Amino acid sequence: MCGRCRCSIRPDDIPRSCNLGNRRVRFVDTDRYRPAYNVSPGSNLPVIRRDTGANSEGAVVQCMKWGLIPSFTKNTEKPDYYRMFNARSESIGEKASFRRLLPGNRCLVVVEGFFEWKKDGGKKQPYYIHLKDDRPLVFAALYDSWKNSEGEIQYTFTILTTSSSSAFGCLHDRMPVILGNQESTNEWLDGSSSSKFDSLLKPYEEPDLVWYPVTPAMGKPSFDGPECIKEILVKETKPISMFFAKMGTKIENQSEPKEVDKTEKPRSPKQEPETKSETLYLKREYDDVSSSDIKASMNLPSDTIFMMNFFKIRNGHATTRDLDRSFLSLFPKRIVVLFLLLSLRCGRQHLVMVVELANTENVMAPAPVLNTS
Repeated sequence: MCGRCRCSIRPDDIPRSCNLGNRRVRFVDTDRYRPAYNVSPGSNLPVIRRDTGANSEGAVVQCMKWGLIPSFTKNTEKPDYYRMFNARSESIGEKASFRRLLPGNRCLVVVEGFFEWKKDGGKKQPYYIHLKDDRPLVFAALYDSWKNSEGEIQYTFTILTTSSSSAFGCLHDRMPVILGNQESTNEWLDGSSSSKFDSLLKPYEEPDLVWYPVTPAMGKPSFDGPECIKEILVKETKPISMFFAKMGTKIENQSEPKEVDKTEKPRSPKQEPETKSETLYLKREYDDVSSSDIKASMNLPSDTIFMMNFFKIRNGHATTRDLDRSFLSLFPKRIVVLFLLLSLRCGRQHLVMVVELANTENVMAPAPVLNTS
């Protein structure tokens, strides 16, 4: 697909760009041509066709509108130049709009480059495509004439496309039919055998076709000038599948066992702390027990159970092995000492641990009986 191009060539230089040789060339309506860096369908471009007049061996450089309007279109109908600005070369012999044009309405379109959009994630990035040595590109095209409601005869054309080359496929699955030498341009203009056209309407595989990213602003037809073909830097976005692939590779590498150096002295084993899952299990098991169950199973005084519940509420995240004493800093030392004395007086030594650790899980077992004898 080709929907934008650059054409700032002077009309006088176009015959030389197509290697027309010693052909006699005449110019028609070239005053309508406006050189531009961002040409879209509906614009006037200089097109080369075979001369059908007295000079049948010559060529005509004629200004035509880009976007084919078939001659059988009603003159009252508003022309839509975006409807057929391209034609698939594989089906031009099947569709009536193009089949009747193939014998005698073939033409050449000369441009300096064209634009194509590449899907990059959720965005589309435009690229400028041209030849390395900045030679003009010559496209195979078909033209037709149509009379509008005012009685004016208007010439329009469509650019033929084919499947992309192996290199160009990274941008788009279609590309214009590029005629790369004088033999192919002469054959397209003058050839009478449609069987030979199949060898012309093929992807351009030469390595001199290059491209680079340009500003997305040129997506607007009104945006024109050298800025349209100025190369920009594009941050490459990687697909999300590659992201997960890398993540999986990293995890897999981490899971591989490391080789142990047998020359090193074995380190003394350290006692591993209680796992988080075990802690959560104990915590959940305690939470399922109500205050009434604690009182019934432990046979504790009501004031002791009150203190236990008080500390549990004030420090609900405490665990059995949590030795952080930051909770005790919330109380004055005199209050802490008072709690300790109260516990000793009541004969409940386990309450000391409750106060120190700010946790009630240590009192799940029955309180020990002190030997007072």
